[in-house]
Amino acid sequence: MRKLEHAHNHNTRAASDALKKVRSIIAISSCKGGVGKSTVAVHFALELSRRGYKVGLVDADLHGPSIPTLLNLNNQPAKLTANQQLIPHVVNGLKVVSFGFLLGDAPAVMRGPLVTRYIQQLIHATEWGELDYLLIDMPPGTGDIQLTITQSVPLSGAAIVTTRQNLSLIDVQRGILMFEKVSVPILGIIENMSYFVCDQCQKKHFIFGGSEGGKLQQRFGLDILAEIPLLPGLAQTIDITAPNKIFAEGIDRLLSALEKQQQTRKEIPKIEFDENEIRLQWPDGEKAVIANSRLRANCQCAVCVDEIKGRRLFDPAKMRPDIAPKEITALGNYAIGIIWNDGHSSGIYSYKLIRDLA
Repeated sequence: MRKLEHAHNHNTRAASDALKKVRSIIAISSCKGGVGKSTVAVHFALELSRRGYKVGLVDADLHGPSIPTLLNLNNQPAKLTANQQLIPHVVNGLKVVSFGFLLGDAPAVMRGPLVTRYIQQLIHATEWGELDYLLIDMPPGTGDIQLTITQSVPLSGAAIVTTRQNLSLIDVQRGILMFEKVSVPILGIIENMSYFVCDQCQKKHFIFGGSEGGKLQQRFGLDILAEIPLLPGLAQTIDITAPNKIFAEGIDRLLSALEKQQQTRKEIPKIEFDENEIRLQWPDGEKAVIANSRLRANCQCAVCVDEIKGRRLFDPAKMRPDIAPKEITALGNYAIGIIWNDGHSSGIYSYKLIRDLA
């Protein structure tokens, strides 16, 4: 850790120039631990590298770096250039940097400000060279570290990894709001551990509820980049030579979403609301008007709808009669987030849902 801190102090200009030759930087986020974010990040990075792109991968989870284990790089020491820049380890052409290379098996016992400093150093004090894509495996959560990354790195977009568990879905909502507040576009959602295929009947079983096709897309208004099943050995050391069709399809959708985001103008509707209704008007003249009570009663968030059983948890009959928004935030080209006067704040309402209800 001392070497890395020295590297940062030794050459601040090199640190600021480290990302100049990186074409696109994509955050792989989960906002909640234990959903397989690092596994997805590694598979996505390897798939991009297999296609001939120049790719880098940052393991930004300082307290639980897992990428060295996934890539069988444990006990690999960190290396520095003559001008004190970190040298990435290279795996099948993929450039990898992780705090695990500095820690080894030791625990990361650090307070917030020091963690933030090391995160910046991992990204900005590394000799990346020319890259087509740099993927950042974000630490779980939406705190200071995540905000430091979003504010100090020119992110091209973010993909959010989740399962269909209610706790994960609540955290997805928090992550979407965090990225939107710092103007980082959301490229889509990756649903991990989506289902398993029975080896007897070959049927898909959705262990966290729901069925195939668009459940999370309806809830958040975002594209689903991949629905990844439970697969034996997926979270263990990764075979870097073996491509996976599911991750390849996910990369196709990720790159398509990135290109679309870069070419599509952000068209945020004008939003007005009062004690009775919400009014949206898009730049092309399209309008949607919906009663406050109708939209609140149809909230699709994990607090209001049981994802596994599919039943509504929120009883509209118990809604306060003067229900109204306190604050509305436009979320890109896909949804709005609302803080209601009954204290409810975890709802994301897709423009499709609003159009259908209106």
